Amino acid sequence: MKTKEFKKEYIAVLQGNLENIRGIIDAPITRKEDSIIERCIDFEKGDIAITHYETIKIKNGYSIVHFILETGRTHQIRVHSAYIGHPIVGDTLYGSESELISRQALHAYKVRFIHPITHHEFVLESEIPKDMRIFF
Repeated sequence: MKTKEFKKEYIAVLQGNLENIRGIIDAPITRKEDSIIERCIDFEKGDIAITHYETIKIKNGYSIVHFILETGRTHQIRVHSAYIGHPIVGDTLYGSESELISRQALHAYKVRFIHPITHHEFVLESEIPKDMRIFF
């Protein structure tokens, strides 16, 4: 990720209607005090975390969003989504449970990287899971 040769793209369903169709979330992330799992935004102690996003569709109070990570912090999309006031649907750590899906509505659907020996670009894509397609 640091050399920009490995890129991950995600689709997520967020609670609410995003005000900006696209943007960049630039907010440093660190481990939350007294937690081994949870992360939080901290502009003094946090590590650089940059997330690019673009809204695909807004429907019935949900936003379907395409994310590209510039950095790769633990829980980055989850923390950044909650930070802008639109947690991922079903994310019980940074948001709340959902009756529509029994897990986080977050899916890593595309990975791009340069093969270290052949130097060819590989693009691997994964279909959107059935439980997330209900939002589409």
